[in-house]
Amino acid sequence: MNQYKCLKNQRFELDEFSLVPISRDEIQKIRVWRNEQMTILRQNGYITEEMQQAYYESQIVPNFDNNQPKQVLFSYFKKEEFIGYGGLVHFSWFDKRAEISFLLNTKFINDTKLHDLYFEKYLYLIQEIAFADLNLNRLHTEVYDTRQHHVDVLEKCGFVLEGRLRKHIRIEDKMVDSLLHGKLNSEYKK
Repeated sequence: MNQYKCLKNQRFELDEFSLVPISRDEIQKIRVWRNEQMTILRQNGYITEEMQQAYYESQIVPNFDNNQPKQVLFSYFKKEEFIGYGGLVHFSWFDKRAEISFLLNTKFINDTKLHDLYFEKYLYLIQEIAFADLNLNRLHTEVYDTRQHHVDVLEKCGFVLEGRLRKHIRIEDKMVDSLLHGKLNSEYKK
């Protein structure tokens, strides 16, 4: 199992859900999900198997041994089923902040009830990593306003709407707003 040098713990659990450092075994499944869900991601083109492998080797692997990595990515499991991935990206270690990244297996995205449950559990786990393990001061997110149920879960979990970037992203030839949410360590309750 891969391990992040910056983390005290390598496995985070809540009920039947867990986050563990991302491994080579999952990266091609993640590639497929990313290609299927480009309209909700900051991704403008399809990712090939070769591109995904090269990204893993050049951008993910070097972070495992870094005390202040650029990103900390996890595989997300329900029991033994690989259901998604995400992590903390765009770190500013000086300012003690990071952005939350999250993507669920495509087969769950049209089931709002499951999506919302899985996202909520993920948010609790990623906050434990960010606030309790890494002692970050702040987390933030960017979500397109076309994903209201996603926004609802963020706000249910205590993330505060901090801004709207109007007509910020083009999705299928339509300009949509990006919503920015944040949460402080002082607002985190384990």
